[in-house]
Amino acid sequence: MEGKPRPEASPEQALYAMDRMIALAQFGQQDIAARLGLNVTDLTCVGFLIEAAMAGEALAAGDLAERAQLTTGAVTGVLNRLEKAGYARREADPGDRRRVRVVLEAAAQDRIMEVYGPFYGRINSLFADYTPAEIAVLTDWFTRAKAVLDESLTEIRAATPRDRP
Repeated sequence: MEGKPRPEASPEQALYAMDRMIALAQFGQQDIAARLGLNVTDLTCVGFLIEAAMAGEALAAGDLAERAQLTTGAVTGVLNRLEKAGYARREADPGDRRRVRVVLEAAAQDRIMEVYGPFYGRINSLFADYTPAEIAVLTDWFTRAKAVLDESLTEIRAATPRDRP
């Protein structure tokens, strides 16, 4: 498979395009969350639950708090809302009755995919315009860019005063 000709682009143009995509995605997450009867934080937590379920993992409430960068108290509120909306439930960890596992409800992923499915379909069609080698470059770039973002956010969080209003 031969890729399509691509226009020349500078790193500045790529950064600009990335910034525009991220901004649109942030607003889009708000719209998607509202469509699903959630807020953005709750939708993010559902995403972590789906990811864990697909990996065959069980997330404890504390694990979810860590992944979502929330306090355990805040995760309690998230879990209350997700249970009420039918997306997740809590159950005792069979290996440690002191721990609470968070389990994705069976129909939750279907509800999410009703909204995300058309988007994923369009993205898959877009990938069809790229060679396997180009997709490998994209995957490498996204993976490495995420690591850079993680590192930068760790620095920003460490430098952010915690006593702000």
